[in-house]
Amino acid sequence: MQKTELLASLIIGFVVLVLPACNETKSIDATHNEKNGITLIVLGTIQDAGSPQAGCKKKCCIGLYTSPGINRKVVSIGVIDYETGKKWMFEATPDFASQLYTLNDNMGAETATSPDGIFLTHAHLGHYTGLMYLGKEAMGASTVPVYAMPRMKRFLTKNGPWSQLVTNTNIKLEPLENNVTIQLSPDLQVTPFLVPHRDEFSETVGYRIEGPSKKVLFIPDIDKWAKWETSIIEEIQKVDLAYLDATFYDGEELNNRDMSEIPHPFIAESMELFKGLPASEKSKVHFIHFNHTNPALDKRNSKYSEVIENGFNIAESGDMFNL
Repeated sequence: MQKTELLASLIIGFVVLVLPACNETKSIDATHNEKNGITLIVLGTIQDAGSPQAGCKKKCCIGLYTSPGINRKVVSIGVIDYETGKKWMFEATPDFASQLYTLNDNMGAETATSPDGIFLTHAHLGHYTGLMYLGKEAMGASTVPVYAMPRMKRFLTKNGPWSQLVTNTNIKLEPLENNVTIQLSPDLQVTPFLVPHRDEFSETVGYRIEGPSKKVLFIPDIDKWAKWETSIIEEIQKVDLAYLDATFYDGEELNNRDMSEIPHPFIAESMELFKGLPASEKSKVHFIHFNHTNPALDKRNSKYSEVIENGFNIAESGDMFNL
């Protein structure tokens, strides 16, 4: 082969190799909505204790100890207002560090700046313990607004080490009230609402997040839908996206725990309850907050396929939507 032919062959090969990568990059940029307006980003989808879960020897965990899945982060969503240059996190999880990085990265921030606010749902392991990364031993943040209901606020104020975050002014507690809306920016507002859950240390809330064109329902933790005095079906109909508790797929998932002590709505139950909804309403539902044992986490599993075939969605880290 002559030198010119060899050079041409190498160039063609290089182009073939590079084009898919370029296309992939373009696709990712498009997903980022060209960094304007208000965007919601899913930062994590796993139940409080993560995946793999400590002490788990099941097939769903073994491989993840040595090769952790980069998308196996504890449940959280972020909201970015590109017009005001501000960002907020819903939940402060044990994966706070990487989730804050993701949020900053999607804003184009070169430094690991603190969020402009953190909204907490309740005082269970995976939903508030990430606040520790704002403290003296870590970021040493200053007056980060942390939005909390009365019992949650009292819990953080009266109990160490969280109280130290308050006294050292790493965080500034902002009070929330049931069904009272907080205006975060001209085009963004958030409304907390009480939901029934195991409220040992605090009340539990979900959130309605409203941008200029879309409304979102965020309920990562709740007891059975029947325990809530509000109709979940009616709430789905009022919004454009609904992130709903999907801790367990069904009652057969755990064989070493009393399921009555952790009464989340099973995915199977939710799909049965929602089966009468038209396809346009079902497509709003994005299941989130998966226990490490939940078979719907595995795209190769028939349970994952059942969810999709029934018209619902499985939330994934990195999902982004314009609000």
